[in-house]
Amino acid sequence: MRVLIIATGGTFDRKYDPLYKKEGEALIFSKTYISEMLRRARVLVPTRILSPLTSLKTSPHITKKDREQIASVCKKATEKCIVITHGTDTIIETARYLEERAPDKTIVLTGAMIPYSMKNSDAFFNFGCAVTAAQILPAGAYIAMNGKIFPCSRVRKNFKRGIFEDFEEK
Repeated sequence: MRVLIIATGGTFDRKYDPLYKKEGEALIFSKTYISEMLRRARVLVPTRILSPLTSLKTSPHITKKDREQIASVCKKATEKCIVITHGTDTIIETARYLEERAPDKTIVLTGAMIPYSMKNSDAFFNFGCAVTAAQILPAGAYIAMNGKIFPCSRVRKNFKRGIFEDFEEK
């Protein structure tokens, strides 16, 4: 079983650049760290890595067109297990979009509150959880964050606490 890994950006793949001062930020994109993380974790599962967007993006900048592109890649993929790195602000919206458009796939989205490139990042752990979850869960779309796997219809981001939590839609 091969796992398709799709990089879209988010805090997950940002790095600190003290010389970059656009809009008061010093976090930039230079590359995805997925290959490095797979090597570091000694992952034995065959993987294929894609970055289907024209560039890595922060979550608020993911557009409907971007979601359509990601969904197209998921639908056309020969892999049934898919992991997507994504910014956390709109990760749930993307997961719900994908669940409707690729219902026969197991799609696990993950992100980070602290970039992988920085000390004490949660990216490495969240990514490992997502890779494992994609292999064992039934078809559907899920969020892997904070050591938990959430069905995309029963999760919300608690912006005050910086965590994801269960909730029941009414």
